[in-house]
Amino acid sequence: MKAMLLEKPGEALRAAEIPDPQPGPGQLQVEVSACGVCRTDLHVVDGDLTEPKLPIIPGHEIVGRVSALGDGVTGFDLGERVGIPWLGHTCGACRYCRAGDENLCDTPGFTGYQIDGGYAEKTVADAAYCFPLPGDQSDAELAPLLCAGLIGYRSLVMAGEAAKKLGIYGFGAAAHIVAQVARHQGREVYAFTSPGDDTAQQFALDMGAAWAGDSSEASPVELDAAIIFAPVGPLVPAALRAVRKGGIVVCGGIHMSDIPSFPYELLWGERRIESVANLTRSDGEGFLPLAAAAGVRPEVTTYALADAARALDDLRHGRFDGSAVLTVS
Repeated sequence: MKAMLLEKPGEALRAAEIPDPQPGPGQLQVEVSACGVCRTDLHVVDGDLTEPKLPIIPGHEIVGRVSALGDGVTGFDLGERVGIPWLGHTCGACRYCRAGDENLCDTPGFTGYQIDGGYAEKTVADAAYCFPLPGDQSDAELAPLLCAGLIGYRSLVMAGEAAKKLGIYGFGAAAHIVAQVARHQGREVYAFTSPGDDTAQQFALDMGAAWAGDSSEASPVELDAAIIFAPVGPLVPAALRAVRKGGIVVCGGIHMSDIPSFPYELLWGERRIESVANLTRSDGEGFLPLAAAAGVRPEVTTYALADAARALDDLRHGRFDGSAVLTVS
């Protein structure tokens, strides 16, 4: 099969012909049709995340059809459309798994990081961590829901149901999905982008934001909560300035630059800073039906598998709105 390999962080992906992966017990072999290009992939390729299996096939927003079943697999049929997310394996035995917090597992396996992912024509995955994907939405539109959507949903839940005025800092793949869900729930969305990024601000307005402006500006209203998707540490004190007493600032990224010191008065008043770590299978069970009910339609720019490096570079430099997706087969 054709695959894009990362052999060393900081180096370009290499196109390769490698044997088809075979499913072991409890696994599915999936013929990949689409794979989202996530900022986490960029962090893996650039070396910001420091524990990859090497060489690794990146990609963890995977949509495809079941092409083979490993021993013991039930509940899936050949040809069925499935999604494979970032969380690919947990131990099931540590204190976090036993408490239902599998996203914090002590010995996890992450797709496209420790487990070969979807920048390939086929992949294998633990069937227990795959989601059936019924419905008529296209494969390319579904792919971003499997990480950008799930992390956005988990961030939104952490922001709380009382967050009717919601700030979103960084308006890319996750933000444009969660904004659609937030509007469906009757919330007002206030989007903060890089200074001068008029294109992103217009995109936010097109996605239903009540206001969009520079992250260097003061918020036009007092926010109930804010979600930070941009990996920019100085946005944390900026968001704290914008939220009301008792407000919540949720950091939705897996990697962020250093947070600068800030006066305690920004945190005082029972304001809170929360971080989102990975996702759980129950997040998928809650989000995917909600996304369908809300009519979420990701804005997608597609690339061929062989153009994965260009897609990553376009993501790095903000050359598209919404999400990038590799169309594989």
